[in-house]
Amino acid sequence: METYRAILKGNRLEWTDAAPTDLNAEQPVEVTIVNSPDNSDAVTRGRRMVEILERLAATNAFSEISDPSEWQREIRKDRPLPGRET
Repeated sequence: METYRAILKGNRLEWTDAAPTDLNAEQPVEVTIVNSPDNSDAVTRGRRMVEILERLAATNAFSEISDPSEWQREIRKDRPLPGRET
């Protein structure tokens, strides 16, 4: 069994990679529907995130943090990892 990638457009398959070369006019096939995530939600969330980050930047919300790495270590309360003592 071989696998070929295609997109269903109406009642026809449009090959996205090289099409099979040895099909006859009434070749039996099995089609597996691949569910792809709806990107519109991700795009909407991304745009919203950009708006929020732009507002934070405009207000200098984090200007009091002089060393972001040190601040992150404090917030996360990092613990030494085994074998990684500094």
